[in-house]
Amino acid sequence: MDLDFSPAHEAFRAEARDWLRAHVPAEPPPSLETEAGFAAHRAWERTLGADRYATVNWPSSFGGRDATPLEWLIFEEEYYAAGAPGRVSQNGVNLLAPTLLEHGTPEQLRRVLPPMARGEVIWAQAWSEPGAGSDLAALRSTAVRADGGWRLNGQKTWSSRAAFADRAFGLFRSDPGSERHRGLTYLMFPLDAPGVTVRPIGRLDGKPAFAELFLDDVFVPDEDVIGDPGNGWKVAMSTAGNERGLTLRSPGRYTAAAGRLLDLWRERGDPSDTALRDRVADAWLKARAYRLKGFETISRSDDIGAESSLNKVFWSEFDIALHETALDLLGPDGELDGDWLEGYVFSLAGPVYAGTNEVQRNVIAERVLGLPRGAR
Repeated sequence: MDLDFSPAHEAFRAEARDWLRAHVPAEPPPSLETEAGFAAHRAWERTLGADRYATVNWPSSFGGRDATPLEWLIFEEEYYAAGAPGRVSQNGVNLLAPTLLEHGTPEQLRRVLPPMARGEVIWAQAWSEPGAGSDLAALRSTAVRADGGWRLNGQKTWSSRAAFADRAFGLFRSDPGSERHRGLTYLMFPLDAPGVTVRPIGRLDGKPAFAELFLDDVFVPDEDVIGDPGNGWKVAMSTAGNERGLTLRSPGRYTAAAGRLLDLWRERGDPSDTALRDRVADAWLKARAYRLKGFETISRSDDIGAESSLNKVFWSEFDIALHETALDLLGPDGELDGDWLEGYVFSLAGPVYAGTNEVQRNVIAERVLGLPRGAR
């Protein structure tokens, strides 16, 4: 693999870096998990969208810049290196949009993608249910045929961004006699539709990052079905592959964090503490390894499929280790450092969301390594 960047790639990087330097807020906005912070991050999405930086790798007809996958990775590196705000639009941009590009109709692409790219419509992910988390196929929410569409009933929980978002996408059982992966339909719906109740889930820090959704005979037109009715599991696996792979957690996120950790070591590290020094070096090396894996992934012509579970286990456990190292470096001061401490608390959720790592290891064993069920 040629790891050198072409003059065109370097020009793209320089342009992105200059734009970010001119536009990233000097003061970070409040947490996007609060009402005020969500509004501030929504405004940031509009700033990105106005210059087509919210979705650089999308077709220009939908609000992107026609960037290549490599240029997207370059932009992500510059974005995180600049300390730009978190992406409140990530459920839409990183999960729903790739799903639509693969399974959506031309009408859906024209209708859904441009407002998403402009930051005008923020999407929530409505997948998990009280009895169906990592075992998504156990879901019980239903979609029943109606004149011109569907009627949705049931409950979704741990719905990311739903406390303040505009619309949601989720999976529903449309064949009452079906079981597990069969008879499911993938639908989009507005969160202010009649029959939708949004109940934010409280946390100890008071930030409603998630919400429960209660659906009572909510009408959704046929035009908001993604893929074929009854074939929703196939569509959902497209979304899950993006969630567990590079799209949701690009290498730039970790190379930037490892760079900050290295700076922290230079500032506060004790050279005689070789164990902690080695942990810092390990974090730096793993961030570089994930970056190289990103280059390898985008160079392939085939869908990585179940291999996305390998990515998910790697980045979620690496995230925890990196932040634990930073807090150990800070010592008692770590309790006063908002950025590293908040990053650590968030990292603890990584092995749970997007499918628990226990489930991902099962996927790796069976679908990647070809081991028989039960031989783990």
